[in-house]
Amino acid sequence: MNTAAELTSPSAEHGLITFEQPLTERMRTFLRVEFLYDQTRFHVDEPTEFSSRAAVAALLEILTILGRGDVRADVLKELERHSELLERYRSQPGVDPARLTGLIDNIDDLRKQLSTAGPQAVNPLKECDFLNTIRHRIGIPGGTCMFDLPDYGYWLKLPAAERHRQLDDWTQHLQPICEAVAEVLWLTREATEASEQVAPAGLFHHFDRNDQANLVRVLLPANGGVFPEISAGPHRFTIRFVRWRGVDSRPVQVNQEVRFDLAIC
Repeated sequence: MNTAAELTSPSAEHGLITFEQPLTERMRTFLRVEFLYDQTRFHVDEPTEFSSRAAVAALLEILTILGRGDVRADVLKELERHSELLERYRSQPGVDPARLTGLIDNIDDLRKQLSTAGPQAVNPLKECDFLNTIRHRIGIPGGTCMFDLPDYGYWLKLPAAERHRQLDDWTQHLQPICEAVAEVLWLTREATEASEQVAPAGLFHHFDRNDQANLVRVLLPANGGVFPEISAGPHRFTIRFVRWRGVDSRPVQVNQEVRFDLAIC
């Protein structure tokens, strides 16, 4: 069992785990796209058949998310908002003008790339019969076995270099929007510095009617044996800290003071 001392050190030597909770549907979508794009890029570079399967599955999930709303327009709005915010710092004392200009230029480049790619950038993926056949089967447990999709099975047996070229080509269609999403999330996270907070009896409440935050970030020691369960609304959120007891036992709420780092972005 963890002691009180072990639960009150957000800067444990083994590092921190960051738990994030989106406060808006737009932010929820961005986090999911980032998560899946990171998976895609990781598996694209791996030579195994199972990594190719994982890359295709993540890529198809991104396509599903992009088909549910105008993510491209949302990203462009967020990039414009962050650009306007950064522009206000030009007249502030103590600001590094070169770094500020670099950040704004990077945002402008991403906006141009996204605008140039246009709303039809991912259409080649949506219209690809090969990918569509996999998409229709991938929701069925074991539905992409060799006997279900012999063409997919044959492709997976091609040399790793050939599969890599094809996966890389597919990923290029997603790159403008996914990299723009990644930049928005980076700017959102970096805009707010985490501060130390205390949760009496393992429970922390926050309410601010004027709050326009998009993301809650909770940082805890990786070796603390505790993780947060976060419930959130437009202007409020509650963090309930629970103790990890292994995969065979339900976690239980911590009944003592927990110190943690919090960023409301």
